[in-house]
Amino acid sequence: MFPKKFYGLVFSFVMSVLMSGLMSLVITLLHVGIRPGVILDWLKAWGLSWMIAWPTIVIVSPLVNRIVAMLVRTSKEN
Repeated sequence: MFPKKFYGLVFSFVMSVLMSGLMSLVITLLHVGIRPGVILDWLKAWGLSWMIAWPTIVIVSPLVNRIVAMLVRTSKEN
């Protein structure tokens, strides 16, 4: 288990792995279809997309948190 101070990094890591994996799988299948070797193509695409996704999430998430805080009510009123 990680200390709470690493929450942001762990969250961004898990989010980037799942999102880049799913997105690269969908795009790979749409682009080349189901054929022999598609798993290797997907893993290559996933590796590249993850190398972009994780730093992007780490850098962009503070801005996204501020935008969401402005858009979502913080009071207990519905």
